[in-house]
Amino acid sequence: MHEMSVALAVIDQVETAAAEAGDVTAVRSVRLLVGELAGVVPDSLAFCFELACAGTLLEGAELFTEAVPGRARCASCSHEWAVGMPPRLTCPECEAAGTDLLAGRELQIAAVQWETGGPAHAPVREPISEES
Repeated sequence: MHEMSVALAVIDQVETAAAEAGDVTAVRSVRLLVGELAGVVPDSLAFCFELACAGTLLEGAELFTEAVPGRARCASCSHEWAVGMPPRLTCPECEAAGTDLLAGRELQIAAVQWETGGPAHAPVREPISEES
């Protein structure tokens, strides 16, 4: 399941950040930006995240996903539009096929909230790597 590898990568990156911060006793929540075109099903990801967190520093942590709509810009006329699902990648204004995808492929840790002797909120802004 693709979402399980994403969940494991998120856990690995949060645990690495917590170790670097030092003195983290628990992770309370993780907020992810999930692009509409990222190929990730948020409900499946939440299920996998809960399972994968068992026995880790993140056990019991809440996962919040924030959907990022797909947006594109026409290379010919500069018109911008929401691409939707399935994605429309031809310009609705001039029908040109040359488009730049501006948003919608994100899969990024936006914030982590943890308990420690220091600040309770540690932002982490890294794309999620599934190679972990």
